[in-house]
Amino acid sequence: YEMIDAQLTTEIFGLYAPGRPDIALEIAHLPIRTTARAEAALASEFYVIMHALAAAADQNAPRKAQVHALASLARSYMPDESTTAKMYDFVKGRYEAGVPWEEARDDVYRRYQVEQKDGYDTAPRNPVASGINFAASMVSLFFGEGDYQETVKIAVLAGWDSDNPAATWGGLLGFMIGKQGIEEAFGQEFSDRYHIHRTRTGFPVPDGVDTFPDMATAGVEIVDRVVADEINGEAGDDQWVIPLVALPE
Repeated sequence: YEMIDAQLTTEIFGLYAPGRPDIALEIAHLPIRTTARAEAALASEFYVIMHALAAAADQNAPRKAQVHALASLARSYMPDESTTAKMYDFVKGRYEAGVPWEEARDDVYRRYQVEQKDGYDTAPRNPVASGINFAASMVSLFFGEGDYQETVKIAVLAGWDSDNPAATWGGLLGFMIGKQGIEEAFGQEFSDRYHIHRTRTGFPVPDGVDTFPDMATAGVEIVDRVVADEINGEAGDDQWVIPLVALPE
């Protein structure tokens, strides 16, 4: 229950409750706790909250400001005494100190994997532990500054279970900038086909190949149901009317 597993499968619940992290946390509660508890659950909830709030990001603000604002709001849901919150605060402090991301990454290694500070004594040498990967993901979040390629690059190079923080931020930023934004970032067009049976089996798709438009359509249908049944909003005519709630300060 202290490993990274829950992060990999539950952040998408945030996208199913756009602008409503309270509802996102409700529908993600059980899925998170099929594999995580305590600090690992807190870390997973942080990502869920950011994904829920992404739909309500200030479109007039620069991408860096948008992403950092989402992170700050997600941090406000954490108990200050939690190890996860202290990891966030530590990495944010290194970012604000102006050190290079490589130095911040090494600081994370020393503080948590070697010295086990801030109560981090959970499998300190396990590369798939939730805690160390959360701290590493904060390095790519802050130092990537909302730039898709830079954020994913730092996430991959930071180490530990590095494909997962990279996938988390790639998914979040991809949602925010869309397919066109990703293609502009790389200067090329990408296929909309995904051979999911290459590594997973049993999905009801022709020849094991899914498409991103089909995935998006399925996701929108889920959002329609959540908006109508869980949020008591309105879904239809290619729009959602979602009553918002006050967020923690």
